[in-house]
Amino acid sequence: MKEVKDSFKQKVYSILEDACDCNEIKSNPNIRLFDEGLLDSFSTISLIVAFEQELGISVPISDFNRDEWATPAMIITQLAKLQ
Repeated sequence: MKEVKDSFKQKVYSILEDACDCNEIKSNPNIRLFDEGLLDSFSTISLIVAFEQELGISVPISDFNRDEWATPAMIITQLAKLQ
């Protein structure tokens, strides 16, 4: 697996902080976003749109599995695979 650049991580953290309205994302990349109530089905759609608009990465909704996209760190890994 290729190494994920820090600038990419920071951009994803920023998108997540906006989508979740939470500034703990960078300091706690293993926070379980759905379990903590920071993401729900509506904000997930907004998040996917933001990834496409800001990163140019298209995430098919069928590929968005809550178990695989549960934390910021896991989201970064999944997005890196789609780059």
